[in-house]
Amino acid sequence: MGYWDLQEGRDCVEKTWITAKLGTALGLVGSAYHIVAFQPDSALAALQRATSTTVTMATMGAIFGMATCLTAQAREAPDDPVNYFIGGCASGIFLGARTHSAMTGTSACLGLGTLAFFTKVGKMEGWKLAGPPKL
Repeated sequence: MGYWDLQEGRDCVEKTWITAKLGTALGLVGSAYHIVAFQPDSALAALQRATSTTVTMATMGAIFGMATCLTAQAREAPDDPVNYFIGGCASGIFLGARTHSAMTGTSACLGLGTLAFFTKVGKMEGWKLAGPPKL
């Protein structure tokens, strides 16, 4: 069962688990590219870099999943895209705290929140980014 198959505002633990797994996968892929592009001095440095990136992305995914679900429950508006903005913003704030930068946190909050908001709106309205051409 996928993320979009679960009802909004319910099964918060399962939604959080799914988003954490997705964040972990993105962190692993991103850290692999980073290690190839910027060769570390030792295997230990590569392992530290990969672990740090992967754990950060997994945590951001978990924060997004839990914040989105709990916001939907608290606001009693499960299909409101604002819940997704709040979840994305919470993930961005974590990134700012992780990097010790208020500017990073603010811009990541706005960027990730807006991306999540429009992802939910697009899902609700049936937007397609790619697909077969209309003939």
